[in-house]
Amino acid sequence: MGNGVREGRVDFKRQDAEPVTSTHLPSEDKQEKKKVLNSLMSGALAGAVAKTAVAPLDRTKIMFQVSSKRFSAKEAYRLIYRTYLNEGFWSLWRGNSATMVRVIPYAAIQFCAHEEYKQLLGSYYGFQGKALTPFPRFIAGSLAGTTAAMLTYPLDMVRARMAVTPKEMYSNIVHVFIRISREEGLKTLYRGFTPTILGVIPYAGLSFFTYETLKKLHADHSGKSQPSPPERLLFGACAGLIGQSASYPLDVVRRRMQTAGVMGHTYSSILLTMQEIIREEGLIRGLYKGLSMNWVKGPIAVGISFTTFDLTQILLRKLQHSTNVER
Repeated sequence: MGNGVREGRVDFKRQDAEPVTSTHLPSEDKQEKKKVLNSLMSGALAGAVAKTAVAPLDRTKIMFQVSSKRFSAKEAYRLIYRTYLNEGFWSLWRGNSATMVRVIPYAAIQFCAHEEYKQLLGSYYGFQGKALTPFPRFIAGSLAGTTAAMLTYPLDMVRARMAVTPKEMYSNIVHVFIRISREEGLKTLYRGFTPTILGVIPYAGLSFFTYETLKKLHADHSGKSQPSPPERLLFGACAGLIGQSASYPLDVVRRRMQTAGVMGHTYSSILLTMQEIIREEGLIRGLYKGLSMNWVKGPIAVGISFTTFDLTQILLRKLQHSTNVER
């Protein structure tokens, strides 16, 4: 009888313990899915708002990057004004629909991947719940940018083509894909892919590294857990300035290779493209053409992007918390 009682107690405990475990895991899974969904939504909105805000400057920069014309602020203003007079106000946003098709998934994947890589690296290095040290911080940003670029590259190619061609050449995004595939081959959709990845590593790595580092320094010195929206904009602007300056020559090479088919050039590799640009236009004037415009456009775009992501994340968390409290 004694044994029977003991066995009954053991069975009771086992049966009581199993439901606790089975209800706990789905709850954790649900929280993780919500976190990923929040990151995707916040990233998508951040990318859309930031890119739309600077679209006219972005288009102007690309047009200089793919031509042999000398860049200056005066010439950039003239180009914007001529485009406005000849093609209308909304032509300044030409290619922005293709940008949105690319940037929304790109930004969503990049920000979401960054959150996941931070978590993975935090677990690996033993920083769970704490800020990463500098090197893992840089790696998380680089991996996030690389992941997003690999998954969305053909859309970037299409966007570049639409930015530098008259609207009569390509009527819409689908038309660009069809014409490139038919006339130049499917491989063309990945032309410039290597310099893109090589450029994304320092760009995304330094951008996320700088932004996260400035937020940490702010928290350490101010005693506040979160910076204000203007401070976030400033931190993001610094991140964009550093990240884009470091990777800019590869951005020029990427644009030249992407638009070679419609600009009358044949660029077969990164080194040959760089050599030709330097030979024809010089090192600084060629590989850094339009950088001064990027110093205006880049910090604005990255500042808006990081700030929008953070504030949207905070808002979504508050909404979820209030919903859970009401339940």
